[in-house]
Amino acid sequence: MAEVFFSSGLQAHTGGATRATVEASNVRELIDALDQRFPGLGRHLRSRMAVAIDGEIIQEPLLERLGASSEVHFLPPIGGGS
Repeated sequence: MAEVFFSSGLQAHTGGATRATVEASNVRELIDALDQRFPGLGRHLRSRMAVAIDGEIIQEPLLERLGASSEVHFLPPIGGGS
């Protein structure tokens, strides 16, 4: 099962939960399962979040495969730079 960590901004949508374990083979399935557990969360995860899997930020994460013990972090997008 993947272990999912939520940023402080997402915790308002998870009832304060900081993490969850989810059975999913890819990020799309993971988001769908999280949306069932925390209604409305999926919309936030799909539209505004960066995704890091096992310490690597993934640019196009929806079909990215998850391992049996993957750690997934949903992070606010980082802007800026010049």
